Amino acid sequence: MNDMLLQNYEKMVLKDSISVIHCAFGDVPYVVATVSVDKNLSDIQKCEKAFMLTNSIDDAWWNNKDVNPLFPNEGCRSTSVGDQVLVGNTKYVCANFGWEKLT
Repeated sequence: MNDMLLQNYEKMVLKDSISVIHCAFGDVPYVVATVSVDKNLSDIQKCEKAFMLTNSIDDAWWNNKDVNPLFPNEGCRSTSVGDQVLVGNTKYVCANFGWEKLT
């Protein structure tokens, strides 16, 4: 029970929930996941963390601990250039190098 309380505390107090939106490759934009990231990170660092957590390396990305998958199918592609991340009310697009703030 203490582990569950600690996990809830971490998610509610120490972490932010950000949304990963797939829209590259002509996809209709849709939220594929929410990702829990450290509140103390900058927005760009949060985007980087979300990108890392929504890419499959050794296992399917939706199996990562801090990822809440929201896609309707059995699987989902990894986050790519052209996809977006919503941090609070600010949206960022994954560029060829780094992240660009959308206005």
